[in-house]
Amino acid sequence: MRWCLPRRLTPRQRVPGGLVEFPNLPDHAPSKLLGYLARPDAGLSALLGSRCDYGEPYPAVVVLHGCSGFSSHSARIADQLGSWGYVALTVDSLGPRGIASRCGGGEVPDQAFDAYAALHYLSQLEFVDPTRVAVLGQSMGGFSALYAFDRDMAAQYFTERFRAAIAYNPTCGTPAAMMTAPTLILIGEAGDWTPAGQCRQMVAHARPAGAPIALTVYPGAYHAFDVAQFQAGVRSPATGSNTTSRRQRMQKKRLAPSSPLIWVARLLSKPVPSKEIARICS
Repeated sequence: MRWCLPRRLTPRQRVPGGLVEFPNLPDHAPSKLLGYLARPDAGLSALLGSRCDYGEPYPAVVVLHGCSGFSSHSARIADQLGSWGYVALTVDSLGPRGIASRCGGGEVPDQAFDAYAALHYLSQLEFVDPTRVAVLGQSMGGFSALYAFDRDMAAQYFTERFRAAIAYNPTCGTPAAMMTAPTLILIGEAGDWTPAGQCRQMVAHARPAGAPIALTVYPGAYHAFDVAQFQAGVRSPATGSNTTSRRQRMQKKRLAPSSPLIWVARLLSKPVPSKEIARICS
C-alpha cells in the first residue's frame, strides 16, 4: 500500500480545518456550540499526510478538551487525527458558555451532552460515516467521555451511539459503570489530579453486562503526560502541589502516543496506518 502527500491541493483541499458552529441539543444552553473541524482531504490534515486510498465517508472522532478549555493543543489533536484518515471535531465546551477555566473547581459544564450534539452534527455531514464515530477526551473531557458512555448517565437519554471512547487521565468516579461501547482509559500512575487507583476500582467493579473497559496505567507518568507543550505550573486543587517540573521530566519519555490509534481504528473497522505501527514498534 503506497503513501502519498498531495503536491498540489485542489480548491476544496485548500480550505483549512477551522472553526464551525453547530446546533446544541434541544433545551440545552447555549443554542449553538463551537468547534474545530478537520478532515483528511483538506487543509493541514491533507498536508500532514494521509493514505491515498482513504475515501468518503470517513470515520470520525469527537475530541473533548480538559479543564483549561479549547486550545491550540485541541486543534492540533484534530489535525493529527485528520492526517490519519479521520474527520475530527474538537468541541469548545467553555467558551460559548462564557467560562474561562474549570481547573480551579466548580460545576462541570454539559460536556458529555455536547459530545452527543457533536455526534448529531457529524452524522448529518455527507463525508462522515455516522456508524463509526468515537470520542477522545482529556482530563475533564475524559471524565465527560465516561459520563457520556455510561448507560445510567448521559447515554440513557439518547438512541444514537458512539462506537468507542478513549479517556486520557479522567476522574473515574462512576460506581458500577456500564458502558455502551468499548472504552479505553489511559492514565499516569503518578498523577496528582486524577488518581489511577480510582480507575482501577471503577474497572474492577464495572457491570459485566456493559461493554468492555480497558485500562492502561503508565508507571511514573504524571497528569497531562500526553500534552507536548509544557507551560508554567498549575497547582492541583486537591494537593496544592506544583506539577511543572514533573511534567517537564516526562518530555523525554515517549509513552507510545499512537497506540490508542490502533485500538480505536480496529473498533471503527479502519485500516491502521503502517507508519504508526512502525513508530510504535520501533
